[in-house]
Amino acid sequence: MCCCPLLFIACTGCGGSKSVEETPPSELTASAEERKEPLPVPVLQPPDPFDVPEIDELDTEANWIDRPVRNGLVLLRESQSKEKVLGSVVDALRARNDSPDSNALILSSLGKLPENEEADYAARIDRHVGGDLGSTNPIMISTSAEFDILGLTGFGLFSFGRDLEPFATSETVEKWQTSTDRMLDKVVLRDDLVWSDGEPITAYDIAFTYKVIMDPRVPVPAVRSGTDQLRWVEAYDDRTVVFFHKEPLATNVWNINFPVLPKHVYEKTWEADPTLKDSEEHVQLEQAPVCGGPYEIVERKRGQQIVLRRRESWSSVRGKQVRDRPYFKEVRFRIIEDPNTTLLALRKGEIHEMILQPEQWTTQTVGSDFYERNTKVTAPEWVSFHFGWNIDTIFFRDRRVRRAMSYAFDHDEMLEELCYSLYDPCTGIFYPGAWMASTKKFKPYKQDLDKAEALLDESGWIDSNNDGIRDKEIDGRTVPFEFSIVVNQQPLRIAICTLLKENLDQIGIRLNVRPVESTVLQDLTLNRKFQAYLGGWGSGTDPDTSENLWKTGAMRNFCNYSNPEVDRLYAEGRQEFDRSKRAKKYGRIQEILYDDQPYTWLYWRNSFYGFSKEVRGYVFSPRGPYHYSPGFGSLWKPQQE
Repeated sequence: MCCCPLLFIACTGCGGSKSVEETPPSELTASAEERKEPLPVPVLQPPDPFDVPEIDELDTEANWIDRPVRNGLVLLRESQSKEKVLGSVVDALRARNDSPDSNALILSSLGKLPENEEADYAARIDRHVGGDLGSTNPIMISTSAEFDILGLTGFGLFSFGRDLEPFATSETVEKWQTSTDRMLDKVVLRDDLVWSDGEPITAYDIAFTYKVIMDPRVPVPAVRSGTDQLRWVEAYDDRTVVFFHKEPLATNVWNINFPVLPKHVYEKTWEADPTLKDSEEHVQLEQAPVCGGPYEIVERKRGQQIVLRRRESWSSVRGKQVRDRPYFKEVRFRIIEDPNTTLLALRKGEIHEMILQPEQWTTQTVGSDFYERNTKVTAPEWVSFHFGWNIDTIFFRDRRVRRAMSYAFDHDEMLEELCYSLYDPCTGIFYPGAWMASTKKFKPYKQDLDKAEALLDESGWIDSNNDGIRDKEIDGRTVPFEFSIVVNQQPLRIAICTLLKENLDQIGIRLNVRPVESTVLQDLTLNRKFQAYLGGWGSGTDPDTSENLWKTGAMRNFCNYSNPEVDRLYAEGRQEFDRSKRAKKYGRIQEILYDDQPYTWLYWRNSFYGFSKEVRGYVFSPRGPYHYSPGFGSLWKPQQE
């Protein structure tokens, strides 16, 4: 289970009485990212080999501390055994979700795990994804859809529960230990692990994957973040792997949590094609990858569907059951970008779950035609959306301009009219009330066209020729303030961008809204080939994971933001083990970003899901119903009577 932030371009109240005061425009000074030249691309160096000590030497000197090895499904069952069930399944299936009480009833009764032989292990579930995959390679993942697939097909050593606390998963790990100086982690794998092609999964696969991830030629946008804090990974035998850390960091537990490649497959292809996607062999692997998780990909039709089948060799080895069988024999991911088409498919029973858009939740899922087959639930989720401003363009280098964008936009109309008052305004990177969030209260931006125009005037964007469009002289030429925003083809997101266009028209800025396919949007943002975009992030499991979005030169710092204080605070945050002291550093980062506005933050998108009444076992976390342990593994269908 990867702990990185999830990218939602395709498709996760603060305490205290102080408030963040905005710096008056007249007192603004140039921040570090207000520059004329693009940021240099950092040169990544592969890890330097070093003399690896013998395992006996490590065991003598390390003073190992045993760390938790858990089973997410067992933890959930234990948790549910202590919870009061609010009503019967019959009551929940009859209920219409029109109040907090009915929502709680549905979650309580239909979220329970199966008892005895209640589950239908021959069942199939049809899931929805809002965009095609960029890759099925586990170390190339970045989007929410790719994480969904990896969560079922990928092999890993670590996961985390609903509370986002880490553990080694007992499905793959026998023992996990950390040295008292926090410089080493040792993992002993189980001896009953095999890839989908029948080859054994060993510690050598893990050490090999580390080398591939750290190869500067390999384009891994998400997974390298954190892994680059490791000094080395060494396999001592088939089952024993040791992670050597560069420093004793609070985040080391997350840095060792990366997806694993089958060494026997990629050691033959990696050097010849470090892109991992261009060669004929890698093209074939994209269609039919060798998988190490409970499911394997058996069919991939681009733009249509991805079909997974349960691996019996996951749960049974040499004729003996060694793990719980996944509840579904087959999982079919249907790729449908249009939400209206998706809801129609749910009504018809062609899919069994989907994220509901605000209008769908409020007006299109309230009648008998919806509740005949389906129900719906909602829960908090740490997913936020934003406009991202490319600071390396001539338009958004000056933070006064970015603040002007935030003042120009009609946030209230978006929240009340487009989002049906279902979403809360977002003011920054951490969910209000989370342990790492600032204790100061941030005032959500409201539309104020006078402030927007004043900021634009001060930054030199004026209408010099009275043609109705602001302009500025740059390098001896007059540049009109006209730019494009890229967005995926989801109607709500296009509507939000269209609202921005209308707002900017009022202050002399011309905006072109450019809807594109999700995979195209992902490519444009990764390669910084945009002026502005609309996207979203699901929270990582630790605040340090957001460094990949904000550190100077970071892979997913799409907006090319740079601030030395932010870079320093991230470095200090991972070196601090006291959570309250860490929280102050991340809270300060949140304050700086609010001040600099590299994003115009829009809203927190809570979970709003529609589920078929055939499905049971959905339980929500801050990362939604899937991106934690057991996540999807708790879903099931009852036996047909």
